[in-house]
Amino acid sequence: MTNRLKKHWGITSTWQLIVIFWVFAITGSSSVYVAKPFLNWIGLSREAFPDSWWSGTVYWTLRLLLIFPFYQVLLIIFGWLFGQFKFFWNFEKKMLSRLGFRRLFQEP
Repeated sequence: MTNRLKKHWGITSTWQLIVIFWVFAITGSSSVYVAKPFLNWIGLSREAFPDSWWSGTVYWTLRLLLIFPFYQVLLIIFGWLFGQFKFFWNFEKKMLSRLGFRRLFQEP
């Protein structure tokens, strides 16, 4: 399994693979953690929504929508901090291109 991942991602060492997994784990946890205080900071805390059946859905939808951009930015930051910027920058470009943001990475 690890050899397939190393070949697919173009990495050579098991240590680099472990660091990449750490970065993914830290980034996922951090993006979820950061979204709640950010919503509070912009005035959209859970208490700001009325007590009705749809308010929880709206709050959690907003929070999940915020997690995605936080994840993208934090992935690059943590990748850089752990010395894997090149890997994560290429990973981001590939993922965002698949989501329809290909024009952002094209050469003029």
